[in-house]
Formats: sequence, C-alpha cells, structure tokens
Amino acid sequence: MNNPVDDLERAERLRLVFQSLYEVNKRIPVIVEGKKDVAALRKIGLVGEIITLHRGHGIYEFCEDIAERFNRVVLLMDWDNKGEALYKTVSSNLGGIWEEFSPFREIVKVLCQKDIKDIEGVPLLLERLARSQVTVGEAEEAEGFKGDI
Repeated sequence: MNNPVDDLERAERLRLVFQSLYEVNKRIPVIVEGKKDVAALRKIGLVGEIITLHRGHGIYEFCEDIAERFNRVVLLMDWDNKGEALYKTVSSNLGGIWEEFSPFREIVKVLCQKDIKDIEGVPLLLERLARSQVTVGEAEEAEGFKGDI
C-alpha cells in the first residue's frame, strides 16, 4: 500500500509542475497526441492553446506547419511505446523549438510512471494521490485551493 504522505507529496509536486505549465501555456502552445489528452489538460485547468498531433496530417507536414507558426512549443506526448516514438520523431523534426520546455514532460513522466503512461490519466491520478480534485490557474483560484506556489 502507498504511503499517504508520499502520495500527497507527489500530488503537490505534480500540481506545481502543472501550475508552471499553466503559466507557460498562456503564451506557448502545448502539443499532445489526441483529444483525450486535451480534455485532461483542460480538466486540470490549462487555458492556452493545446494542439493535437493527430489532425489528419502526416507527422512531417504537422511539424512543418508548427515550425512555421510558432517559435516555441511544449511537447507533452505520452510515455508509452507509441508516445515515446512520436516524441522522438516530432522532436527531431521540430528542431530546437521544444527543447526549452522538455523538463515538463520528463518530470511528469517521472512522477507518474509507476501509475500511468499517458497524459489523459493525469487528472485521475492527481485526484487519487491528493484525495481531491486538483486544478491549476484560474480554476484553482475559483475553487479556493489553499496551496502555496
């Protein structure tokens, strides 16, 4: 059985990562694999642009379009086998416009890995670890979250 203190600490660390991502996402788009990932990030409270990878384009065309439209992006693909392969392909095709924000995915991956392997599972994992719904940004303020940043 998991230690409740460890779970709460991990939930708080995840919340802080997503609070930072919330701030970045106000200016920088986040790229995820699919619609369920978008829904998960919205549930957590992200309000900025979130772009799905699977939009009917090939990966190379997608990356070309993204590189033309943005100077910087956050890549937040899943860390299952498919997600890792997509992350590798997309990151190599986007040049360096994602590297500044690569720690987001790595930290989320480390904090979640033993429980989940995808972005869509983050809200439920956070709820289970914190024993309540966890949100960031304006949603957090509206719900009266008492944690300090």
